[in-house]
Amino acid sequence: AVTVFTGKADCPYYARAELLADHLQANLPHFRVHKITQHPDSWEQWLRDICERNGWEHTQSPIVWRELLDRGGKGLLLGGADDFLEYAQRYYGVTSMMLREEMLDIAEENLQAHIEVEKEEEEIKSLIKPLQIWITSASAPTCYQLIPLLANGEVFGMTTEISIHLLDTEQFKEVLGGIVMEAEDLAFPLLRSISGHTDTDEAFIQADIIIVLDDVLLDHEAQSFEKRIREVSEICQVYAPLIEKNAKSGVRVISAGQTFVNLKAMMILMYSPSIKPENVIAVATPWESAAKAMLARKLHMNAGGVKDVIVWGNITDCNYIDLSHAKLYGYDGAIWGPANFPRPLLNMIYDREWIHSEFVSAQSSLSSQVCHCVGMLPAHAIATVLRYWYHGSPPGEIISVGILTEGQFCIPEGIVFSMPVRFQNGNWEVMTELEINETTQEVLGRLAHELIQEKLVALKEIKEMQPYGADNISS
Repeated sequence: AVTVFTGKADCPYYARAELLADHLQANLPHFRVHKITQHPDSWEQWLRDICERNGWEHTQSPIVWRELLDRGGKGLLLGGADDFLEYAQRYYGVTSMMLREEMLDIAEENLQAHIEVEKEEEEIKSLIKPLQIWITSASAPTCYQLIPLLANGEVFGMTTEISIHLLDTEQFKEVLGGIVMEAEDLAFPLLRSISGHTDTDEAFIQADIIIVLDDVLLDHEAQSFEKRIREVSEICQVYAPLIEKNAKSGVRVISAGQTFVNLKAMMILMYSPSIKPENVIAVATPWESAAKAMLARKLHMNAGGVKDVIVWGNITDCNYIDLSHAKLYGYDGAIWGPANFPRPLLNMIYDREWIHSEFVSAQSSLSSQVCHCVGMLPAHAIATVLRYWYHGSPPGEIISVGILTEGQFCIPEGIVFSMPVRFQNGNWEVMTELEINETTQEVLGRLAHELIQEKLVALKEIKEMQPYGADNISS
């Protein structure tokens, strides 16, 4: 058994019992001691809790009990300092001759030692700062699928702890509570905490990463295009000032979801002038992955072997799936090679009519396919992009993301446009060395024109909503 001594750090009676216990442990081979001090300010609450948990009645410092390790169940209460002294005298013939002045001196030393230990523990905890991740519209299925991917260590590394904050409206409070409880039950070692929030004012506090999942309903009969744009503007007008106010200066924002991901990213940048443009991206990976799967089915191969498919333009609306740089790995064809031997995809699809007809026409159904998924595909896409952002993408591999343009590929500046990038050293860079043909350049021009028109509509809606503040917004 182990004898447990707990008391106020500045209690002289605890000091007396503690030193007697140390003497017994040093001279008796089977007498073991475990000592716990509590700060005077927290002692009474701690004592009430331990007594309530074990069904004891005790009101003073110290409290002494024996842990019967080989029997299980609650410990055997011995009592206070006098009870322990009597126990030691009766069973071991040992008593304490400590004077009161000595007891007070040791009690003062115990308090100082306790304060120093607490300070060291706080310093250690401060060095282990978890990544603060905020997810908006957190009742969405994508969020439910995303949480385990973020918490299992594969995205940020097996030594990086995370805290997840789920944000949604008051009507989804119970849903958030259920997600929080289930995530806690999973007991991920790297998940420091998870919480639900419905108070917008406390959103994005100390955020390192913000994942925006908000969507607008695409009821084309009930809503005009301008009305849907206005909804996006209203969402971003709420979030952006809070990001400016509450998030960390280097916060990274990911625009995801099923609708207007380019526009959300652009408007967050528009309303948050202090955020670095390279820290806001729109995720195109779900459309990229769906296209790869379609091609893999045509070629009767694993979709994981299809690489470097590029998604250009407006991710969730008018985009262009570019196969001119796509490669196949592990394709079971006439030519065999090592696992890292690539073959141009267009050389392996001999049915060019299929590409120009079925594949092109099927691209319009990709959005419907992605939008009707249950969250697994977009969640995996977000986790993949985050992993690349923090740890780098595979060497040479092309990843499509929406970024604020600076004239790359002759695309006009100032719109969020999906294009090929590589991630390395915690950043990304556009793969401007890729060659594109005249046909692709014409397509990119049309896509850019559509995004410019979308931006102009958004600016018009902003001016109507904020007639006196719109002049501060760059066009």
